[in-house]
Formats: sequence, structure tokens, C-alpha cells
Amino acid sequence: MKKLALIFICTLCFGFAQAQNDNWAVGFKLGEPTGVNIRKYFNNINAIDVTVGTYGMLKESYRNDKVRPNVGLSIQVHYLWQTPLFNSESVHVYYGLGGQVNSRSYVKRTEKTNGAVSLGGSAIGGVEYFIPNNRISVFLEGGTYVEIIPAPFFFSPNISGGIRFNL
Repeated sequence: MKKLALIFICTLCFGFAQAQNDNWAVGFKLGEPTGVNIRKYFNNINAIDVTVGTYGMLKESYRNDKVRPNVGLSIQVHYLWQTPLFNSESVHVYYGLGGQVNSRSYVKRTEKTNGAVSLGGSAIGGVEYFIPNNRISVFLEGGTYVEIIPAPFFFSPNISGGIRFNL
């Protein structure tokens, strides 16, 4: 899984290097998941949002065990629709659908299980504020992750905020 994540990050960096100005943003997201955030904007209407980082800090139970799972690697990808709020160029709201792959271990009451890989769908909505006369934007978003494999219909909140540098 670590090799797959490294290949994925290298591919994103190559695409990032080939980007045109004002179409990409890179930043940091804190919450669920926490990590590096890359966003590609299309026509100020749509975007693709990718986060590579950690997952499992907010949920205190997993797979019917009332214990905190260990933090693991997460890759989250969303296709977004966005619109200006009140016709403002500075504030945009967005929502989207996507998927999430997590690799983590979790601790049962008496034993540790290693290498649990999970896959599921996710939905998010948020607001982004573009600081006037600056390339920095801040955002706050929330949503849900619904696991398909290995624990079908396991729900987890995805709540985060962060900062992006718009290129």
C-alpha cells in the first residue's frame, strides 16, 4: 500500500508540474482525513480534490469494537461542483462525491489486527474563502465516509479545515 501511495503522489506531482497557472491549488487539510490536499479547478464550476494523509483519528469504534483505531494511510478523491456564494468572487460553496481508500490497523480488546484495507464512498460539502489580492484560500468542509469493504455500511464523519495556495 505504501508503494501504491508513493506512485500516486509522484503521478500527482508530475501532473502538478505540467499545470497551467490559476488552475491548481495545493495545501494542508487538518481533521478527518489529515494530509496534503491538491485541487484542480475546471472553468470555476468543477474541481477534482485529492487528499493523501492519515485517517482514523475521530472515530472511536470500528467493526463492532468500542476502541480507537490506529491512525493509517488514506487516499481520498472527490469530484466537486462549486458556485460563488451571493455572487461573491471571494467565497465559494462546493459539494461533491468520491471515494476513499484507507490502510490501517485497529486494536481489538485483546489483540491487534494488522493490515486492514478499507474502501468506500464519500460525500463532502464545504465553503472556501479566497483572500482578496492573495493566492491563499482557507476552507471548512464536512461530510461522511461509507465503507463498502471490509465492513459494509460503516459510517464515519469527515470533518476538516485547511489552507491552500492557489497557483
